[in-house]
Amino acid sequence: MTGDEHRRNRRGRNPDDGTSHSSDQDNRGDRGEHASPQSGAHRPGASRSASDAGHWETIAYGHTSGGGLLDDLPEQGRGTGPLSPPSSGQAQDSAPGQERSSSAGAPTSQRPNPFQSQPSPPRSTARSGSPRASAVATPPTAEAESGPTSGSSHTDGALQHPPTASTVAGHSDRPDQQQNTEHTLEPNVIPFRGAGAARPQGNAPEPAGDDHSTTGAAGGSPRASQGTAPLPPDSDHSTAVGAHSHTSPHDSVAQPNGPARGVPPKVAQPEPTAAPASPVPPGAHAYPETEREAVYRAIRERRDVRVGFKPDPIPHEVLTRVLHAAHQAPSVGFSQPWDFVVVDDLETRRRVKRLAEQQRDEYANSLPGARARAFSGLKVEAILDTPLNIAITVDPTRGGRHTLGRHAQPQTAGYSTSLAVQNLWLAARAEGLGVGWVSFFTERSLARELDLPAHLEVVAYLCVGYVEEFPPEPELALGGWAQRRPLSWAVHHDQYGHRGLPGEEPTSLLNETIAVIGPPDEQALGQARDRQRRMTKPEGALGVLEDISVQLAGLAGQCPPPLPEPAAVAIFAGDHGVHAQGVSPWPQEVTAQMVTNFLNGGAVVNAFASQVGAEVSVVDVGVSADLPSVPGLLPRKIARGTADSTQGAAMTRAQAGHALEVGIEVARDLVSAGNRCLVTGDMGISNTTPSAALIAAFTGRDPAEVTGRGTGVDDAAHQHKVEVVRRALTVNRVDRGDPVGVLAAVGGLEHAALAGFILGAAALRIPVVLDGVIAGASCLAALAIAPNALHACVAGHRSSEPGHSAVLEHVGLRPLVDLELRLGEGSGALLGLPLLQGSVRALRDVATFDDAGVTERD
Repeated sequence: MTGDEHRRNRRGRNPDDGTSHSSDQDNRGDRGEHASPQSGAHRPGASRSASDAGHWETIAYGHTSGGGLLDDLPEQGRGTGPLSPPSSGQAQDSAPGQERSSSAGAPTSQRPNPFQSQPSPPRSTARSGSPRASAVATPPTAEAESGPTSGSSHTDGALQHPPTASTVAGHSDRPDQQQNTEHTLEPNVIPFRGAGAARPQGNAPEPAGDDHSTTGAAGGSPRASQGTAPLPPDSDHSTAVGAHSHTSPHDSVAQPNGPARGVPPKVAQPEPTAAPASPVPPGAHAYPETEREAVYRAIRERRDVRVGFKPDPIPHEVLTRVLHAAHQAPSVGFSQPWDFVVVDDLETRRRVKRLAEQQRDEYANSLPGARARAFSGLKVEAILDTPLNIAITVDPTRGGRHTLGRHAQPQTAGYSTSLAVQNLWLAARAEGLGVGWVSFFTERSLARELDLPAHLEVVAYLCVGYVEEFPPEPELALGGWAQRRPLSWAVHHDQYGHRGLPGEEPTSLLNETIAVIGPPDEQALGQARDRQRRMTKPEGALGVLEDISVQLAGLAGQCPPPLPEPAAVAIFAGDHGVHAQGVSPWPQEVTAQMVTNFLNGGAVVNAFASQVGAEVSVVDVGVSADLPSVPGLLPRKIARGTADSTQGAAMTRAQAGHALEVGIEVARDLVSAGNRCLVTGDMGISNTTPSAALIAAFTGRDPAEVTGRGTGVDDAAHQHKVEVVRRALTVNRVDRGDPVGVLAAVGGLEHAALAGFILGAAALRIPVVLDGVIAGASCLAALAIAPNALHACVAGHRSSEPGHSAVLEHVGLRPLVDLELRLGEGSGALLGLPLLQGSVRALRDVATFDDAGVTERD
């Protein structure tokens, strides 16, 4: 690459098509980022095209629209240019070489050098008596046509030497003739499927050289035919390079440096070609159905096994086959960066087990209560239960500096090694071997135990052995630790966000979510009400808890419903441009500082979450500052805060839609990870002001009724805050029939994300416990989009903010706790979580009058 090309690429220019892909910094305008959220500058995202803005005009809350919500919105770490499909013509690994004998003490054949070419046959010195003998190239031998034989040195995909210029053009055996040394460099072409050297196109000049002369030379040498690559199966041997059987002896007298002076060069006449072969129909190369099913069965039944191993040894030939399958994995640039360390020494495995136990204990101590209890029943390794372990390592430097495909993505060496792990796993399943992946190590500690060179890294440590049986589902799914994500969640068309399986019309995540939110199950509701009447207590004695248990039964579609644990609280964080209007005494940088406090475990929400055993995640959906990449933080930044809603819309419609999708995705991820209850949390200085605006917009109440004091402002500041809310509603002229538009006009990024979080929980039929006024305002938006989402909502508490009481009254929710809290963060919802869980435990565990033999009242 030239220096100019390198500079163009660094600026994001595609050298192939001349297009320019802006950097993440350059695209901030498209993501709604601007220099100062406090300023009255142009609203974020105003540079978006009209078509992008119109995309969100079509959200009809039940209608399906094409296109994804994440169009033309580069997120951190996402590429901005189109992805090129992988090349379909890459060569496959060649046949394996000779395997080592598995018999103890049996002599082993010497392995051939995999990088040594096949010895050339002896050259013939005999001269042909016929001047036409050299005019026709000798047909390729059977060995040449079929490739290397069993005795070939071509082993395990070893490199083969393509025909060189000398063997194609030929050399003179006559000492009195001078060889033409003026060569033209040509591409290094590796023949595919036995195809020989490429034929000249049209009337291209033929290479010079004695062995390509036709007749007239004193005896044609057969070396040209020996050095020429095999011809394609449909080629006529008489049309080989330099072979024309119809020429006269006088036309083909070779000259040292070209044709005789004054004699015009002969122009090759096109030879008649055979009719083109019929195209290969789709599926012609597919395996027969039984073989195809065997492949899919191995994939379907592959398991990460930790229990039920047998002590039986693995035969050498079986282990060799499995390792050979791993070694045939594809790799970037054919670098094959893996090595396999087979560990059967008992003492070594004991030391490795001690490393795993140490890390297991540290992990267990980091878990919240419900997760810790679930983890205590899981077996995480079988290091000593299996007859051997296999460590698979990666050499990131293998292949040298110029490994094809690794220049821009050096991490592909590790990805390639992961493919070898998968190949090994599938082959092991086909052999009836169980495999368990152990990752409870610090990588360097394990590398030291295995005495690895410093440049190698451990990718996988596998326990391998025969098993009593394979579980029908993954062990972690059977144990309730996690569950499989549906395929439809992972399939996108052309761009991320255009969702749908092949053959389906692509849709957006929001529309996909809305479509599956339905009413509660009436049968389960009836069963829960009937059980509440028959439980050994007076009817209605548990008050609101009875209603909650019935609600959750209808949501789950079964009675009793699953226990709502483990639970996870998601704190959505964002900044607000309306802060510039002086609605809060706290500086805006406190948002980022409190996010750091959450991640360090020092906030009230952390203390309450620890008390009730809930997991805490923080989602950066719109914090102005850059946040560090640390465990527990989900970087989903859409913009660096919103614009000032008193000057115009706080967000573009597209940004509001993207934030909704962030919330849905977070809900999906937490539920897939095994959580059975979601809790809302929030953080954002000045976020009670947009909350009041949303509540006023959706309920129709006056801003003075729903605007509270937030973090404790005085009377004058409170009155100013009311006027700010009123001005935002006047400037933006919101329409409550357009909930996405309302969110964009006067809401915050965390409000939109929380609304999506509620919708995501409802679509998965998982209860979501709402916190205070910010969650209440977001709930109004969610219910305006999908009214049936209400059946998933539980009010964790009643906030002292007047707007929250207006929300609860408007939607008909009864709070579990009323302690005059106004902190936010998810603190009040976490206090209500044990009451929610207790309502389900009572419905499940309390005996009925019949079961307990207790007489009912008349």
